[in-house]
Amino acid sequence: MKDRKTLEVKLYVGNMSYDTTDEQLRTMFTEAGQVVSVDVIKDRDTGTPKGFAFITMGSQDDATKAITMFNSKEVGGRPLTVNTAKPREDRGGSRSNNGPSHGNRRY
Repeated sequence: MKDRKTLEVKLYVGNMSYDTTDEQLRTMFTEAGQVVSVDVIKDRDTGTPKGFAFITMGSQDDATKAITMFNSKEVGGRPLTVNTAKPREDRGGSRSNNGPSHGNRRY
């Protein structure tokens, strides 16, 4: 039997109204199946929503149903974009990967 985590599917929800809350998304996506978590992404400095969220659904079937039900659905005057979330790209934590190092530069 597979671990429960491997059954869960994370969805990206974009083009949201900035007024959309975690609870609104949870209520809406529960219509498609089990919602494990809802994370509305907010600006780290201001705390204001950025217009997108990640929702973890309990299974692939629930995720597929949610995509079918809510992709392009108008919520808060905006058509949502709902699809399977892509893995986060490595931003390269080392400065040496981001171009020439200027640590030894003399002025």
